[in-house]
Amino acid sequence: MGKDKDKRKAIIAACLRMNAVGLNQGSSGNISLRHHDGLLITPSSIPYEDMTPEDIVFLDMDGTAHGDRKPSSEWRFHRDILARRPDLGAVVHAHAPYCTTLAILHREIPAVHYMIAAAGGGTIRCARYETFGTQALSDAVIEAMEGRKACLMAHHGMIAAEATLDRAMWLAVEVEALARQYHGALQLGDPPLLSDAQLAEAVAQFSAGYGQGGQD
Repeated sequence: MGKDKDKRKAIIAACLRMNAVGLNQGSSGNISLRHHDGLLITPSSIPYEDMTPEDIVFLDMDGTAHGDRKPSSEWRFHRDILARRPDLGAVVHAHAPYCTTLAILHREIPAVHYMIAAAGGGTIRCARYETFGTQALSDAVIEAMEGRKACLMAHHGMIAAEATLDRAMWLAVEVEALARQYHGALQLGDPPLLSDAQLAEAVAQFSAGYGQGGQD
């Protein structure tokens, strides 16, 4: 498989790490990576520890799947994000505990910390609830991701997307950290937010390349 196999192995490694760091549970999350004129995506209902490179599904942008496995039921929003956003090359979806807690309450993450700028703006929006695996959910996600690299999904979980898989994984961990910090701050009261000027400066720093795959 050459580089194809390397990408498939990288997806499996990212899935295993996603669970190891507490970002996800079981096989509820899914990961995709742009590949040629389509994408590679995790298969449906196979435990990460049992996945082999051959289990990763290649999907055309028209939704045609190749291989012996079915793609993740969430392939639509993976496909639509990558089709509409040439700046993004990988998508990570997880049922991260703190992100999901906020999403159950339909709460977006506001500008409580400058690291929110890593997701492209002053909020991490919460997409409206739609049934999993549907085009309606993908449409809601695309709307919430406008001008952003991450979003929450009402009563569901979170999405982070970046140019590379390593950066998408890094961003997913950062978004969950932001959700945990915001959740903790809410226990003490209504947290103050960064001003528009402070936020704009932070966004400019990230746009200039700060924090790409790590920071400080």
